[in-house]
Amino acid sequence: MSTGEISVLMRGAIVQVISMIAPILGLALIVGLIIAIFQATTSIQEQTLTFLPKLLVILLVIALLGGTMFGSLGEYTIELFRRIPDFAK
Repeated sequence: MSTGEISVLMRGAIVQVISMIAPILGLALIVGLIIAIFQATTSIQEQTLTFLPKLLVILLVIALLGGTMFGSLGEYTIELFRRIPDFAK
């Protein structure tokens, strides 16, 4: 296995992780910004106020996109297992 093949595998793994995490983190960021703007306008400085809405959004996104995300991860894993004989050469 050459260095080029290893870098292609690592790049594919990083892209896979980013594609799985991006929707979750993006929506959590948006909810956090909305709550921060609300806190700034109302002068409510409760740090725990952002926890529950972010948690609910993260769970909702995982419930809606979990099948797609883990299906994609499964396909990537199966492709890696199929390429194992090529790695041994």
